[in-house]
Amino acid sequence: MEAYFLDWANLLLRWLHVIVAIAWIGSSFYFVWLDNHLTPPTDEQLKKQGVGGELWAVHGGGFYNPQKYLGAPPRLPEHLHWFYWESYSTWLSGFSLFLLVYIFNARTYLIDPSVAQLTPAIAIAAALGFLALGWIVYDILCRVFGKNEKLLSGLIIGYVVAAAWGACHLFSGRAAFLIIGAMIATIMSANVFFWIIPGQRKVVAAMKAGQPIDPVHGQRGKQRSVHNTYFTLPVLFAMLSNHYSMTYSASNNWAVLVLIMVAGVLVRQFFILRHKGNTQPIYPILAIAILAGVAAWIAPKPVVTNAAQTTENQFAEVQKIVQVRCIQCHATHPTMMDSPAKGLMFDQPGVIEAKSQLIYQQVVQQKIMPLGNLTNITEQERATIAHWFESGNAVAPASK
Repeated sequence: MEAYFLDWANLLLRWLHVIVAIAWIGSSFYFVWLDNHLTPPTDEQLKKQGVGGELWAVHGGGFYNPQKYLGAPPRLPEHLHWFYWESYSTWLSGFSLFLLVYIFNARTYLIDPSVAQLTPAIAIAAALGFLALGWIVYDILCRVFGKNEKLLSGLIIGYVVAAAWGACHLFSGRAAFLIIGAMIATIMSANVFFWIIPGQRKVVAAMKAGQPIDPVHGQRGKQRSVHNTYFTLPVLFAMLSNHYSMTYSASNNWAVLVLIMVAGVLVRQFFILRHKGNTQPIYPILAIAILAGVAAWIAPKPVVTNAAQTTENQFAEVQKIVQVRCIQCHATHPTMMDSPAKGLMFDQPGVIEAKSQLIYQQVVQQKIMPLGNLTNITEQERATIAHWFESGNAVAPASK
């Protein structure tokens, strides 16, 4: 029952995380789009009030006229909406999910002995350290080099590449990809918490006190907000990557992670420029070329199987593979978990045959299992399972 309740907690947290992330990313994309579509107002009265740009739009049967002030409005409105709950809710739900899945099961999810011999305590400390250090280093870079945006961008990219290399040489591939995504997401949310919202609060406080508005708060907030929008697509890939073992289980997986994130940045750059009326097809072309190159690079190599094996021998080979690679988690008394994962016990008679389609999907097609390939299943062994299932012999000889 413990595993069952943990599955429900995982489901509900993941659902919440996706919902609030949609709200955060949606509002981020919208405001970047809005900024790039504002036009100078034609109404002289609006100009006198400090309106630097406006937009007329129609949506859902209604007309909208958002306006952006160059500094602050002449009068503080009674009702002012603050965009921060989307960011905080996304980070809190994501961090809770990270704790539930990875931190509480560090031996299973964080550690890959073939990558680095870590104890659970060291793995947990290192994973949390990536999140904290990621923000600290990024913030220092922005403070020191913030006035030179090109240099700053290059340093941030270099730091992310170094972090990706480090994570992929410390943790299991699946965990490494997620940790880098979580590190960047932490930077994004910290930008909102430490810079964007505090700067806005200082502007509001100055208005209430009748003091002049310091434009530096808006400038700093804008810089961090722009960084966040470029981070968005790389983070989304890192979060989705755990469903696609072909990426995180590839050799030099850190380079796979970096290249796919670069493709995401190029796509985002294309849309940002396009919103400004400057369409540059070179960016999506480069992104497609990078993704195609990565796909070709990590494509699985053909594996030869013995097609002449009898049905009995095929099942015996599959049973042997399951005994070596799977029962650590899927057994009556698993050694890597407190209870059988997903309630599957492959040491019980008839279970392998009954779940043959699931085994084929998870082990061969999606390559999700073994989880993080902690038991080091080989491509030859996956091919053996594939041949057994695809030949229609996925039934134990004794049961025929």
